[in-house]
Amino acid sequence: MSEDLKTINDKKTAEFGSQVEKKATRKIKARNNPTEVWFGLGMMGLIGWSIVVPTLLGAAFGIWLDKHYQKSHSWTLVFLVTGLCIGCVNAWYWMSKQHQDMQEQQEDYDND
Repeated sequence: MSEDLKTINDKKTAEFGSQVEKKATRKIKARNNPTEVWFGLGMMGLIGWSIVVPTLLGAAFGIWLDKHYQKSHSWTLVFLVTGLCIGCVNAWYWMSKQHQDMQEQQEDYDND
């Protein structure tokens, strides 16, 4: 019985040791590669612009429509919200793609 407990304990210790080693190696890699920080900041900027640009284009198109085609509702507001929705979907797409790439990289790194 004590032999079984010792074997189980040794296995758990070995698993824990390998997990710690993987995390330490990942941390050292992150410290040695500071460009990943700049990449992250650039990605935040890209996401921001992917929301702002369609929103502003929608607002500009709405203003143009309001000047040329007077209606009872505001085209500016309609296309501003439409541009915002398109920008949010675009940002969601980029974030999900980046998240998927990060998970694939993590799986590849864990398998090494």
